[in-house]
Amino acid sequence: MKQKLDVILTEHTKSSEIIPILQDIQKEYRYLPKEALSYVAGKLNVGEAKVYSIATFYENFSLEPKGKYVIKICDGTACHVRKSIPILDALRKKLHLSDKKRTTEDMLYTVETVSCLGACGLAPVLTVNDKVYPAMTPESACALLDTLK
Repeated sequence: MKQKLDVILTEHTKSSEIIPILQDIQKEYRYLPKEALSYVAGKLNVGEAKVYSIATFYENFSLEPKGKYVIKICDGTACHVRKSIPILDALRKKLHLSDKKRTTEDMLYTVETVSCLGACGLAPVLTVNDKVYPAMTPESACALLDTLK
């Protein structure tokens, strides 16, 4: 892990670049391992509390491992009105997930809700690793899972 982190750190040499460093770490591991945060803090000569505060402040960062496929279901007003919650419920049921357990045991899928994906005209919408899928239904969302395997 330290070798990969050192490569990332050579691309960002200033302690003011903590956010881009954390983005690169999360891109590599799909989350921010605690060991990585401690290592980065030491290398940048900043307190661990500062690195942790940045990692926990921004919603895009995750301290928990995520699956290969991160599915984000929009629950903004347009999507909610057009029934995004039944889509969420169907995916959770199919994958044996809940609001507490968001990632499958095999680390293949993570299902999350987001406040808005900015695609209101396509509602209800979800993304899989940032690829947008418009006008979803519970049935089409479950069928989509089968194509991802």
